[in-house]
Amino acid sequence: MKFLFELLSKQSVSGDESDMAQYIFDYVQKRAFSWKVQPEVFFGEDFHDCVLLKFGTPTTAVFAHIDTIGFMARYQNQLIPVGGPEIIEGTRLVGKDRKGEISCKIVGGEDGCFHDFPRGIDRGTRLSFEQNIRVDEDYIQAAYLDNRLGVYNALKLCESLENGWVVFSTYEEHGGGSMPFLLSFIQNKAPVRQALISDITWITEGVEHHKGVVVSIRDKFIPRRRFIDRLVALAEESGVPFQLEVEAFGGSDGREVQFSPYLIDWCFIGAAEDEVHTPNEKVSLFDLDCMLKMYRFLMEKL
Repeated sequence: MKFLFELLSKQSVSGDESDMAQYIFDYVQKRAFSWKVQPEVFFGEDFHDCVLLKFGTPTTAVFAHIDTIGFMARYQNQLIPVGGPEIIEGTRLVGKDRKGEISCKIVGGEDGCFHDFPRGIDRGTRLSFEQNIRVDEDYIQAAYLDNRLGVYNALKLCESLENGWVVFSTYEEHGGGSMPFLLSFIQNKAPVRQALISDITWITEGVEHHKGVVVSIRDKFIPRRRFIDRLVALAEESGVPFQLEVEAFGGSDGREVQFSPYLIDWCFIGAAEDEVHTPNEKVSLFDLDCMLKMYRFLMEKL
């Protein structure tokens, strides 16, 4: 799992995804020669910190966001959440500003969040949870499984993919913003009719560990029933264990697909986690394996 550990070690708080984007681009440059199909790669300042890979003749796109939640330094040792992190007093944060490396703890809570670093931190500095990766026979537990596992799944998919887009987006955890451009670029370059969202969802009273990858019928937003029915039929055909999710809240890059001017069907498919948006996110290794297998099967069939 060395590659996954490397992904988990990268900091990429929303709005500061450039290091992660460069890591993905470098990974593609080193590994693409061994893939079944070598993709056309779109990366650089014209794409901000997004990376797009076009394989063959696409009809389906897979989207995985590369940003994470975190915190931003304000004034008088104040911290402002980026996205929706759980604010737990004593949680360790790390980052870097012009004066050097930063390691500190959260002081306070929802009513007032501060850090205990012994000097002032440059305004606007992003801080993220200190990483502590734990793996046993059944689970992986770490910060930022959302959405490093989605990125991991998308990059593993590239090894066997013949036709499709694999797209690494930004800003998802803090309101979105890159998807309108990405969708416009894709639809002008090599249009698709459907999209899969490679992301991580929640353990709830109806979604459990070790029961397979989650196929989401709805979160706050509702994909088109005809497409969901088709996906569920294919999922059953695959023989890969899966669970159906129906929730009233939550969202993903699927929201921006649905709100776009393009008629693109979409569905969120991913493993589920406990301890959401904390340093201790927890995912079943069996469910992660099901996620990898399901994406490979669906991208061959769609």
